[in-house]
Amino acid sequence: MERRHRLLLFVRHGPSQEALSWVTLLLSSRSTTLSPGWTSAWGPFCSRTLKAAWSSPFLMMPARTSPWLSLKNGKRSWKLPASSWSLAGTTLLLPGEDDVMMPQRVRLQHAAAAQHPTSIIGCQVQREPPNSTQRYTRWLNQLEPGQLLTQAFTSHGPTVPMPTWFCSRAWFSHVGPFDEGGRGVPEDLLFFYEHLRKGGGVVRVDRSLLMYRYHPAAATHAVLETTIWTLRVRFLEEQALPRWATFTIWNAGRQGRRLYRSLTAESRRKVVAFCDVDENKIQKGFYCHEESQERPKPRVPVLHFRAARPPFVICVKLDLTGGAVEDNLRSLHLREGRDFLHFS
Repeated sequence: MERRHRLLLFVRHGPSQEALSWVTLLLSSRSTTLSPGWTSAWGPFCSRTLKAAWSSPFLMMPARTSPWLSLKNGKRSWKLPASSWSLAGTTLLLPGEDDVMMPQRVRLQHAAAAQHPTSIIGCQVQREPPNSTQRYTRWLNQLEPGQLLTQAFTSHGPTVPMPTWFCSRAWFSHVGPFDEGGRGVPEDLLFFYEHLRKGGGVVRVDRSLLMYRYHPAAATHAVLETTIWTLRVRFLEEQALPRWATFTIWNAGRQGRRLYRSLTAESRRKVVAFCDVDENKIQKGFYCHEESQERPKPRVPVLHFRAARPPFVICVKLDLTGGAVEDNLRSLHLREGRDFLHFS
């Protein structure tokens, strides 16, 4: 018997013209089965001419009238009301409103989700404009499978961006709803961290299945850097540092010292050294935590990276120094996740 799968397509702030075109393409596919008596998940957003009684194995939900898009404090909200969870879909796809999906996206990510029911499934992306956020795009597309977990602590955020997410509805419900605190709340990062806390995996389909648009005025830029920093530090302390009795912070400069000061007192006591390649920092010999209430104030040695001992928390940005940092790490023959983690 042919298996049928149902997918709920959640689009923040309503579908774009590109997304509507994608749905039209999906419906014209031979693999799409129409089911009379059901209406499109797009119905609440679309014009009357698009509210036909059609559906497919991937876009199916009972007819309903209450819109998903609502006003909240004068702004648009995409929170799903409780009634939406009576819908028939078993898999969730969360595209952005103006990103463009490739026609094979559902098929390829659905196949991966079937094999990894407790994972978030992402994909490679292409950026529009093409030259925007080049370092970030390379990072997203070139991470090795294991790095999808080990590099979850970096400032880039989720190792697969939310517009690429595809996952089991049951797993989504298990992790919990998005934080609907409004503008300035990094709901994708909060959900991603909770997903990892509960043992979820991260899988990327290594095909470019999404044109991911960059907007200087995008909502993500409304999230304060200090908010992201605090969440990242707490997640590092919660998920990584308990495994290590001691560790070294790689970077005796501003970012390394900021991380040290942001740690709890218990975590700071685990820091045995900073390491660096800057001879001026190394010759000084130590970093003194002047803001500490302890007496005497903590003084942490500053060593050359070859004299320091792992594990390391790397507070140096990659892909910025012509490969120098990456070469230094490789020369130590370390294993990512066990001997070091990237934090910048």
